Amino acid sequence: MPEWVGSASVMSAAVMGLDVRAVSVEVSLIRGTPMMQIVGLAQSAVREGRERIRAAAAQLGIHVPGLRITVNLAPADLPKTGAALDLPIMLGILCAKGDLPREALEGTLAVGELGLDGSLRSVRGALPIALFAAANRRVSRLLLPAANLREASAAEGVAVGGSESLTQILAALKGEVGLRAPAALLSPAGRARNGLGSEDDAFDLSAVKGQPVAKRALEIAAAGGHNLLLSGCPGSGKTSLARCLPGLLPVLDVREAVDVTAIHSVAGLMADGSGLKRARPFRAPHHSISVAGLIGGGSRPRPGEASLAHHGVLFLDELPEFGRRTLEALRQPIEEGQVRIVRAAGSACFPAEFTLVAAMNPCPCGFLGAPGRCRCPEDAVRRYRRRVSGPLLDRIDMLVDVPAVRWEQLADAAPGETSAAVRARVSKARARAARRHGTTNARIPPARLEEACGIDRGGRSLLRKAVTHLGLTARGYHRALRVSRTIADLEGRVRVSEDHVAEATRFRGPC
Repeated sequence: MPEWVGSASVMSAAVMGLDVRAVSVEVSLIRGTPMMQIVGLAQSAVREGRERIRAAAAQLGIHVPGLRITVNLAPADLPKTGAALDLPIMLGILCAKGDLPREALEGTLAVGELGLDGSLRSVRGALPIALFAAANRRVSRLLLPAANLREASAAEGVAVGGSESLTQILAALKGEVGLRAPAALLSPAGRARNGLGSEDDAFDLSAVKGQPVAKRALEIAAAGGHNLLLSGCPGSGKTSLARCLPGLLPVLDVREAVDVTAIHSVAGLMADGSGLKRARPFRAPHHSISVAGLIGGGSRPRPGEASLAHHGVLFLDELPEFGRRTLEALRQPIEEGQVRIVRAAGSACFPAEFTLVAAMNPCPCGFLGAPGRCRCPEDAVRRYRRRVSGPLLDRIDMLVDVPAVRWEQLADAAPGETSAAVRARVSKARARAARRHGTTNARIPPARLEEACGIDRGGRSLLRKAVTHLGLTARGYHRALRVSRTIADLEGRVRVSEDHVAEATRFRGPC
């Protein structure tokens, strides 16, 4: 009968979407045929950790006993993927062997991928894991690779430490050396002083010639978080206008920065050593993108472009060129601000509160209405526009025509209004909306919309006429009301008046 030698248990975690589940790494050593077996619904990357562990131990001169090593990852019905369990498995083996004192691992949650040379490599989902550890009363310390330390430092209530190598981790657990601590994070005010508000700050509104109506629409969209469709001929400035939008948005606050960083972390888009994302995301996928790429998916659910644009901008250039199924998949996240992905292996819910900016040409050739340039038949124009469905258009707050820029505007050397000046007005308008109902105007719950908007008698009368003459749906009415509220906020007005409704309804006509 095999003789039992020792056992140990180490706390770790597995990331499922943005959710984190506790994993107990149980290690048993018994005399028998030398082998290592990992059980507990471990996927291939986890099982391959056996070779990484043995190679790293040999490189560092750590003796892995020639015993039958059984590693159980509990709960057994939870799928485990990735290489983040390498470190806790190694610590469990050494603790069961007696090389590490058991008390050294009490209250410690460990994650990390081992390199063949004994180095520790970064893992996905470090920030969600750190937030989970901070909320778990059983966890007092979190061990991470050094490359994940700054990212995880946003979690409060847990001691975070790490190193670049397994050797230093073992020395620290034995009390011989200290662990590296994460660097301090910049405050929101510090981020603003350092000009770190947007990934697209290089695109300034002052560089865009002409287009006063489109610029006004951008300001309203930024202030209220409203979706926007720009339609115009090639070269009229649609893409440049869209890329200016992130620069009009206020900097991410701490809560928003944590949300954005967590999504990019589980997607594997965080560079080693990076901290909280300081810039609002700007995602501009190509029109050949799949449904899974835009919305998220895969056998192990991962966030798509819609979630990667959370608290930022999702720009869809050449909108009619996107696949019909791909565009229709956007309807739920636009309405609900989140994406639910259900697969046989599990489900995940990702936040997706983005501002949608889309651009399209008025016809297949792009020059509809230009004398002598457009020869598109009427049927071809109708087919082209029907690629974007009515239900999707109904979810877009503002439809804006972007005409060709005249020579006088191109030759005008006078600088236009800067993004910084517009951002100051936008920030004030967003602050008014936040004080009133705690969110942007585009996200006001329908049940609270009438009360929150505070429309006066003249504005209500004009809105009723607009609904009748423009044929607005109930959703279109609500979106026109939200845009009116944003225009009033930009002017610092308490009540929504007739002038605000008039401007808002002008953006609801045919584009």
